[in-house]
Amino acid sequence: MNTSTVITENMHRDKVIPFIPEGDFYFTKGVEAFQKRKFDMAIKWLKKAIDQTPSEALYQCQLSIVYTEIGHFHKANQILTEVVSEHGDHYIDCYYLMANNYAHLGLFQDAKRFAETYLEKNVDGDFKEEAETLLDLMDLDEEDEEDDEWAYEEEDELLIYQETAFYHLEREEWDIAIPLLEELMALFPTHVSAKHEYSFAKFFEGDPGEAFRLENAWLTENPQSLYCHTNLAMFYYESDQKEMAQQHIEAILNVFPIHEQQKLRIAYTLARTEQYQDAYNRFRTLSKSQLQGHVSYYKWYSVAAYHCGEVARANTLWAEACKRFNFLDKNKKPWEAE
Repeated sequence: MNTSTVITENMHRDKVIPFIPEGDFYFTKGVEAFQKRKFDMAIKWLKKAIDQTPSEALYQCQLSIVYTEIGHFHKANQILTEVVSEHGDHYIDCYYLMANNYAHLGLFQDAKRFAETYLEKNVDGDFKEEAETLLDLMDLDEEDEEDDEWAYEEEDELLIYQETAFYHLEREEWDIAIPLLEELMALFPTHVSAKHEYSFAKFFEGDPGEAFRLENAWLTENPQSLYCHTNLAMFYYESDQKEMAQQHIEAILNVFPIHEQQKLRIAYTLARTEQYQDAYNRFRTLSKSQLQGHVSYYKWYSVAAYHCGEVARANTLWAEACKRFNFLDKNKKPWEAE
């Protein structure tokens, strides 16, 4: 008999009762997918396990670990915070997992606090060695403690501004992003990327004159600036000044950064300026696990793929984008709006 259905003697053969797996079934599938590094599938199965058995904290903890693996540290900690809130000290490992996530985010005060809490509550826990190593890495000289605490507070504040501004930039909410970036630049005047995100937002908000003025002034100060060349390439292209745009496109074609964020910046700049094959080649080399929180990754990768004849890949990328970011309209594919 097919194990996915149950047929009783008193029922007609065309009436079947579907077998509904318990949460453990989905959990096991999720762990298997995680071990094979199929993270999207792991998230899918683990969410099904949680839906089936919402009270099982183990499922939620495993889901947080998947999010940590793909770099969604805030999302992982949101889940762990809920587990601790609901189950108290029954899941002490959550404190170490949260400490690890905070360390990745650069929120070192929080990381230290949760690592210490873990060791206090579980002296011989499974993560004892890892927690102690984490604390050693963040160990402060006593004489510099006050200054470093101030530095931690600044780091925390900077990250909050960055993440909030990023959230609104990705959603093209320029009117909200611009005041945030103005505050960020006032508080952290040496933060380079903020000023370029500001000019980017100004351009698309409807003030191209100011955007051009700022970027050209910064380019004079630093002729090799990747941010200047990518922004100006897009500004000139959008202003129908293709020859001027081409100068800046050529300036970035032979640049191959180390950092994933800068790689993405070049890739989507090339896509936005119709350098589709070059853009597609760049996108294919990017680490998807590090960029899953970026709408621009999915949007412009799908556009480049479509124009390179990879229609199936383009559709898959856009479908995934719409699934991840519910503010997108799945019926409006970006290449169809060109």
